Amino acid sequence: MPQKRSMKMKELCEDDRPREKMLRSGSVSLSNAELLAVLLRTGTGKMNVLEVAREILREADGRLTELAGMSVERLCHVDGIGPGKAMTVAAAFELGRRVAAEDGVERMPQMDSPRRVYMNMLPQLRDIRHEECWVLFLNHANRLIGKEMISRGGMDSTSVDKRVILRRALDRKASGIILVHNHPSGSPCPSMEDIRQTKELGRALSSCDLHLVDHVIVAGKSFYSFSDERVEEN
Repeated sequence: MPQKRSMKMKELCEDDRPREKMLRSGSVSLSNAELLAVLLRTGTGKMNVLEVAREILREADGRLTELAGMSVERLCHVDGIGPGKAMTVAAAFELGRRVAAEDGVERMPQMDSPRRVYMNMLPQLRDIRHEECWVLFLNHANRLIGKEMISRGGMDSTSVDKRVILRRALDRKASGIILVHNHPSGSPCPSMEDIRQTKELGRALSSCDLHLVDHVIVAGKSFYSFSDERVEEN
């Protein structure tokens, strides 16, 4: 039985072409697959761009939160997706995370509770599938004066460099810091390595008259605070 030929985009009715539809009615009128098709721009010899977009959504079980956390390498496993298209999709979701991080952020917010730390860092950490470690730099009133990602991929001794953290804190004239990292597994409970790193960092900071205010582990809808020694749900 001959295989059914995929329709090319130019063969579709103009109302069904994502780019033309977006120009005519705006981005809010497009489905998730159509928005992806606009990003991807072209299909393959076997599939038009809408069909490629639907393949990506199938790989993500139809969930944008799953798609947002997919790496470039995993996206490249989807039929019709090469590194260029994969990077375009990943970049779009990264921009979305940065918009969410900026939205409603007050200047120098006070980090006076683990929940405030969690809410501040959630936009950066909730969709990713790898570990990232961030440092929040605080003034004497525990107000945020800056933050910086210091490592990706884990919490071992090579990825959390205490000397780098000390240097950054001194450069910013911080009085204290809060360490934040995520657990992609979804469990907020600290590992033995997390506990060891926290103790060692606290001692290193104290030697320079700096204070480790807290270490918060973000895990989806829950988080763990070393200062409170408990898990909280969002």
